[in-house]
Amino acid sequence: MMISAAEILNASILVVDDQDANVQLLEQLLHEAGYTCVTSTTNPQEVCALHRKHCYDLILLDLQMPGMDGFQVMEGLKVNDADDYLPVLVLTAQPGHKLRALQAGAKDFISKPFDLVEVKTRIHNMLEVRLLYKKLENHNKMLEQTVQERTAELRESEARYRSLTELASDWYWEQDESMNFTKVSGPVLEMLGIQVNTLNGKSHSAPAAGWNEAERELLQATIAARQPFIDFVFHRVNPDGSQQQFRVSGEPMFNQSSRFLGYRGIGVQMSATK
Repeated sequence: MMISAAEILNASILVVDDQDANVQLLEQLLHEAGYTCVTSTTNPQEVCALHRKHCYDLILLDLQMPGMDGFQVMEGLKVNDADDYLPVLVLTAQPGHKLRALQAGAKDFISKPFDLVEVKTRIHNMLEVRLLYKKLENHNKMLEQTVQERTAELRESEARYRSLTELASDWYWEQDESMNFTKVSGPVLEMLGIQVNTLNGKSHSAPAAGWNEAERELLQATIAARQPFIDFVFHRVNPDGSQQQFRVSGEPMFNQSSRFLGYRGIGVQMSATK
């Protein structure tokens, strides 16, 4: 993430000093350096309102002013500054004020009388940091918005998928890494007449009678090998002699580190005959 020279020279700057001579000197220096958006005021009480309106990239703020000094201006800017970054470079002839100004929220200082090379350097460096901060903040906002949009799209996609699986199958299921069923959609208990976790042979209850053991063992082996299965057919003979035939499809789930998370799939009852 870079800031171009043109972006720095087009940054908005406000000069605040009660002395006209200082204002004129700084304005002339900035214009000669190529800065294109420089405004000024000799009234410190106007600063907060001006910053709310224009959101300056840099405020050159004198500390010693009658009526309202620079420290009071910074307190007002803290209340009104929405981005939590105080873009203030203080101007002071008092060495003891420098640390106090930094503690009050100023980002840097320029000593009076002005050293023109120092003034240009500090202004350029602070604007570069300020514009990088704003660009990063905007990037984070865009990233957050993108995440929210993608999350909404994912939830909508999941809702459509579940709706389609419910329409296309008699049940939808998910199992965790211990092969316990965590999600079931559809009349599984009513259709099978058993606990759903007997499908993989992991039930803690007594196994239901009538299942084709060869098919059950083959399904168990497929699951144990963490393999997907499509339209796997297995049968059950009920106590009354009727036969049920089912078709099940499933796939293993893994995270980004290839750690096994469980299975998910769909099933349908194909027929029930005497």
